[in-house]
Amino acid sequence: MRGWKLMTSMQLLLPVLLGGFWSSRVLCTPLQPACYMCLPQLHLLTVVVLMLPDAAGPQPSSPAQPLPTSSALGPMTTEVETPAPPDSSENPTPGTPVMPENVTTDPFPALPICVCDLTPGTCDLNCCCDKDCDLLHPRTVFSFCLPGSVRSSSWVCVDNSLIFRSNSPFPSRVFTDSSGITQFCVLVNNSKLNYFQKLQTVNATNFQALAAEFGGQSFTSTSKTQPLLPFYRAGDPILTYHPSQSLVSLLKQPAAVGAGGFCTESNPAGFLESKSTTCTRFFRDLARSCTSEPALDATTYYNFTVLKVPRGMTDLQDTKLQVPVTLTSQTSPPLLDGNTCQNIVSQVIYDIETNGTFGIQKVSVSFRQNNLTVQPGVSLQQEFIIHFRAFEQRMAAAPTGPRSGNPGYLVGKPLLVLTGDFGHSMTLLQSEGNGICSVKRHEVQFGVNTISGCKLRPKEVNCGHLQKEIYQALHGRPKPEHVAIFGNADPAQKGGWTRILSRNCSVSVINCTSCCLIPVSLEIQVLWAHVGLQSNPQAQVAGARFLYQCKFVQEHQRGPEVSLTTLVNFVDITQKPEPPRDQPRADWKLPFDFFFPFKVAFSRGAHVQMDSASPVLLLCIFLLGLLNAQTK
Repeated sequence: MRGWKLMTSMQLLLPVLLGGFWSSRVLCTPLQPACYMCLPQLHLLTVVVLMLPDAAGPQPSSPAQPLPTSSALGPMTTEVETPAPPDSSENPTPGTPVMPENVTTDPFPALPICVCDLTPGTCDLNCCCDKDCDLLHPRTVFSFCLPGSVRSSSWVCVDNSLIFRSNSPFPSRVFTDSSGITQFCVLVNNSKLNYFQKLQTVNATNFQALAAEFGGQSFTSTSKTQPLLPFYRAGDPILTYHPSQSLVSLLKQPAAVGAGGFCTESNPAGFLESKSTTCTRFFRDLARSCTSEPALDATTYYNFTVLKVPRGMTDLQDTKLQVPVTLTSQTSPPLLDGNTCQNIVSQVIYDIETNGTFGIQKVSVSFRQNNLTVQPGVSLQQEFIIHFRAFEQRMAAAPTGPRSGNPGYLVGKPLLVLTGDFGHSMTLLQSEGNGICSVKRHEVQFGVNTISGCKLRPKEVNCGHLQKEIYQALHGRPKPEHVAIFGNADPAQKGGWTRILSRNCSVSVINCTSCCLIPVSLEIQVLWAHVGLQSNPQAQVAGARFLYQCKFVQEHQRGPEVSLTTLVNFVDITQKPEPPRDQPRADWKLPFDFFFPFKVAFSRGAHVQMDSASPVLLLCIFLLGLLNAQTK
């Protein structure tokens, strides 16, 4: 019959249409909505019985909908199962879904192995296979079933509006998804979803093959050792060899860790990475550690050789691939003399010369040794510096220090200053672990606003000498006189530097004969701007200024310590150019002389024929007549 397609699955008997009535318990899918308008016209139909084979599947005409999983379907209430064909005497109203009397079954039977039953004698929450719960239909009580507590299921769904009655022997239900669309779903009996494949037999023959096929990463690597690189790459750790112990190790550069800045020995030096680290060592009993602590002895830092390239590990007896560490300063072993630990290392400087892929060619080390008083809980601040430079590089032909940009400054690079002909970097105060001003100082980094402070224990008592000592502590030694305009400024070219403005404290008149005006703070103001192309701007220093703040201190109130503060402030004074204008636009203007076109025509009339000028004359006569008519 046109307009209808009768479908069945699993050998379901299709509906018999007689006299415009519908038989019950059929699965009917209309192809065209207009079919309902054809029902009054159906008076006599031939009985059609269509039997499909077992392999025939449902062919829903509605668009395919996503199949809900067992967890998405929610709790099962009533399942539709009809053991016998429907009775033809039942005549429901056409277009009204009528559900038969159903036999309630559980489409999610419990599994014989209950993996979520973890508490013996107690009902585990949402464990639908837990026999302690004693629930015939756990989904009516639990909001969901834990994975593994019910069998996996597969549902086939169609739009619920297409279904009037179900004859399916499999469990079915009406499901409403999150979008509010109601679907009629049938549970497919697919046993393959509930069983794994048969376990493979594992023996000594196929164990390795199965582990390699299905295994992943392991804690213990079974792969072959990677071959050594022929040369060092930037950032690679530098290998060292200790002949006395036949030990291969790494060149260490101790660094600070934690809030206290304690030294850690596990920080390797990176190839071609010139940097400086500072850390602090604390000693509970310095008298015992003075001669026994390796970190205090200078020989710890040069009693080994450095491998030129990593492949030097293949033959450690080949001295051609090893570079000895050359000592360039006088050192003495630590010595405990009464209450003082002498000759302890406070600074280590490595100077390493490299020659591209040929590796390390020369290594030298220098030390600075100090004396430390033995007392409980004493601390020592150590500095470790590593410099890399090209092999056989002439220092006279090179700048006195590294660039801070080329040409413009880079953020985080040292701010270059000049004192006389000596170029160096601007520094700030640095404190030791106890807050006392340290001999070491912080480098001022371009573009980074910084503040630091410490307590100075002055050695001078005279007011004039005290002022000089504090001024030197604030601005450092030697005092910066010029600042580099660009990051690649040459000390020999004075035009690349600008003078630093300085304003000392002004002396005011006070009624105090025993007062001394001392500086307590230094603010370094740096004005800079971007210059050049906007696509590649370069940072340029426009000027710098020292601002001191002072206070009066009476001699009898002068304490053993003076609190000092230094801070640096970078101010961006870049003036951006005006934005570019739009493209030029045409400005159309009419001539001021109304008769200009006519004059042009008359001027050309002497060079043209009369027949070409006659239309212009007629136009002029017409316009003059029109003007006369308007004036009357």
